[in-house]
Amino acid sequence: MATCGRGCVPAVRFCQRLNRLKTLDDDLMVTSMKRCLTMVDLALLGVGGMVGSGLYVLTGTVAKDTAGPAVVLSFLIAGIASLMAALCYAEFGARVPRTGSAYMFTYVSCGEIWAFLIGWNVVLEYMIGGAAVARAWSGYLDSMFNHTIQNYTENHIMKWNVPYIAHYPDLLAAGILVVATIFITFGVRVSSWLNHIFSAVSLVVILFILVFGFVLADPVNWSQKEGGFAPFGVSGVMAGTATCFYAFVGFDVIAASSEEAKNPQRAIPMATAISLCMAATAYILVSTVLTLMVPWHSLDPNSALSDAFFRRGYSWAGYIVAVGSICAMNTVLLSNLFSLPRIVYAMAEDGLFFAFFAKVNPVTKVPVNAILVFGLLMAVMALIFDLEALVQFLSIGTLLAYTFVAASVIVLRFQPEKEKTSSKANSTTSPNTNYNPEPSPEASESQIIAQDSGELKEYESFSDKLQLVEMQKTRERSAPGVLKARWEPYLGRLLGDFEPGEVVAFSVLAVMVSSVSLCAVFVFGSNQLQLPTWSFAVLIVVFGSTFLLSLVVIYAHEPHINTKTFQVPLVPFIPGASILMNVFLMLKLSPMTWIRFTVWVAAGLLVYFGYGIWHSKEGLRELQPKDMAARYVVLPSGSLVETVQSVQPNGHGDASALHTTPSPAQSAEEQQAKR
Repeated sequence: MATCGRGCVPAVRFCQRLNRLKTLDDDLMVTSMKRCLTMVDLALLGVGGMVGSGLYVLTGTVAKDTAGPAVVLSFLIAGIASLMAALCYAEFGARVPRTGSAYMFTYVSCGEIWAFLIGWNVVLEYMIGGAAVARAWSGYLDSMFNHTIQNYTENHIMKWNVPYIAHYPDLLAAGILVVATIFITFGVRVSSWLNHIFSAVSLVVILFILVFGFVLADPVNWSQKEGGFAPFGVSGVMAGTATCFYAFVGFDVIAASSEEAKNPQRAIPMATAISLCMAATAYILVSTVLTLMVPWHSLDPNSALSDAFFRRGYSWAGYIVAVGSICAMNTVLLSNLFSLPRIVYAMAEDGLFFAFFAKVNPVTKVPVNAILVFGLLMAVMALIFDLEALVQFLSIGTLLAYTFVAASVIVLRFQPEKEKTSSKANSTTSPNTNYNPEPSPEASESQIIAQDSGELKEYESFSDKLQLVEMQKTRERSAPGVLKARWEPYLGRLLGDFEPGEVVAFSVLAVMVSSVSLCAVFVFGSNQLQLPTWSFAVLIVVFGSTFLLSLVVIYAHEPHINTKTFQVPLVPFIPGASILMNVFLMLKLSPMTWIRFTVWVAAGLLVYFGYGIWHSKEGLRELQPKDMAARYVVLPSGSLVETVQSVQPNGHGDASALHTTPSPAQSAEEQQAKR
């Protein structure tokens, strides 16, 4: 066994390296970037990231092919589901106001390898999303001029026939990305004002569509004569919800901008809620107007709004709709170009990606290298790839990020607070100090004990020390990650012996596994697996019960209460529901999407093990010299002993470095207390 233990040590240390957590600075407001974004700026960034081409294309597509007029309910349910994920982002953005969004949130709660993979996939999502929007922008503008640009390019410049490659190079899409990239490099204020202009125009056009559309509305189009309100039934509404969910992807730009917000603790949650409510309201009202103007089964999926006004005899309104569509796509484009370099910068700043991308321009206070390189890569993708091939790659990385962020909220909410060693105590010791276990007469009468608050206090008598023991026991009973008192009669014997937060960590893993299993049965059980009815029902009950029981076990533990920043309500149930929804949508994606995802993850692992793991700043922090400090520790038996402990950065303590040295006076006092 001992040989096996020694042989496992390298593997254990390797796993610890992969799962090390990011150590946050004491002052999270200090940054090399410029904190200048207000709540209004952040809210408009969020609206711009969500209300894009989907408002002008997705509404008509879902209404005609999936849900009918009940697309209104699909957007409502999708908005509520998106709100659960958005609340998780809002809590992290307020609590950890650093750039990096889902990557940073995963790093401080789940571990380094998971954070890198999340960041790696989100980078691809933003690149593909920006390139796809640029292709859609180019195609929409070209259609207004009867495809003159496409015809000229194919006849006079270049044309090719290669699978997954566009039939012609889209110079217009690449050009708009290059121009937008240049504007983004001018600084966050320039980007914000550009977004303000395009968002204002887009909102004015949406207001025009609503007012004029309700004037032309005809309730007959929702009647049974035209097929009724929900011609595809409940299944159509839920299928439409799965599609409409992607319309709200983009609110994470707010969390990605938290390092440039003036007051992130207040602005991030407020901006997230306001932008999501505005986007949901716009989608619901526009889909209502659209299906009331013309019968849902006669909609043109490619240009539903313009075609609806044209069929009612107001063709001139189509040009106003076109202007709004182009401005909306511009805001989404800016949102992608704004968020992508900041995630790359965060990864490079932590040493997990090439240091070249961690440089911030001293004048504009933005990561110029990351903006230029990835903006040009996005332009190349838009130049050569077809829109359909780009869209097939979307969604899986974003849904994976949503899942990990929701799980991270649960983990951090019930994670016990890390002890902070007093700086004053550290200043009195050094790495080269040899600790003398023999107590001095003065030390036996008056010992220095470090409180959780970081202050030092002298205790003159052993009765004072016993009061300290009782105070610590009281705090332990209400500490985060500990079983609640009212649950101890039921679960105390089963879960009472675990370390604080340990049961919650295992329960979060059970939530993830059971949600994947439950959704897999729902998605594949009837068709691909062809399970019998009784087997299908049994698996649903087993995995569903495991999912709910895991959430109840988490809820039975004491949470971390923080009144200074926003916290998601009803934890762990809201994050748990978000995890379930995200996993279900991921399993609904095509097999080819999963194959592409696997290839991209494999490429990311090569980057991580070839560069990131060796240059990680957390890894370098572990190699720094260790300080030594002496203090009192309360043992499980209730006795108080003096210890010598190596002081390391938070989250990297080594239990083997703890050495207890009770003094003779202490031992006598302990025996007297026991008697």
